[in-house]
Amino acid sequence: MTTRSALLVLADGRFPAGGHAHSGGAEAAVKAGRLRNAADLEAFCRGRLHTTGLTSAGLAAAAALGADPHELDTAADARTPSPALRAAARRLGRQMMRAARTAWPGPELDRLAAAFPRGAHQPVVLGTAARSAGLGPEDAAHCVAYETVGGPATAAVRLLGLDPFQATAVLARLAPAMDEVASEAAERAAVALVAGLDALPAASAPLLDLTAEQHAAWPVRLFAS
Repeated sequence: MTTRSALLVLADGRFPAGGHAHSGGAEAAVKAGRLRNAADLEAFCRGRLHTTGLTSAGLAAAAALGADPHELDTAADARTPSPALRAAARRLGRQMMRAARTAWPGPELDRLAAAFPRGAHQPVVLGTAARSAGLGPEDAAHCVAYETVGGPATAAVRLLGLDPFQATAVLARLAPAMDEVASEAAERAAVALVAGLDALPAASAPLLDLTAEQHAAWPVRLFAS
């Protein structure tokens, strides 16, 4: 049974899934001078949403539909060329798993945790958690779309001293784009269950991959990624 209250819990920034420790590439963008104000933040988030956000949302939607998690995790690896981002995705997957199994315990989450003791990719875990919570593929995709832009927006407040009202306004302006990405991801996931996982989105953001590797080598940083 679908419950929208479960969607709110899963998408809540206070859900203890570890996302607060990650900037989604914003910290590296700030240091490089590409993210300086609210306008830059909106452009950064919009680009991230339509690339890595769409890709991750498709994986989560497919997991919520019940696609094979091993195949999905392999697909996630193939869509994440940066070793640093793959490691971050698995760390976030472990934390998401801990929170999800406490909130919505169930056999599918138990099997996923047993199969990936070092952590599956976070979108795969999130989609499985959504399924365990009685949510559908578009719900899972919405969660990913929101966290794709919500994480950098929150990080920008801390990194730049950006007015939180401006950061929230950026998220509000991106709401229609988030809806579009979630809808496309859910549609592509439904096709992938019939045609194979190659039908899932595979949009990339090479600059995010490159800066993630640089960021991982910094001796001092505020965020884990």
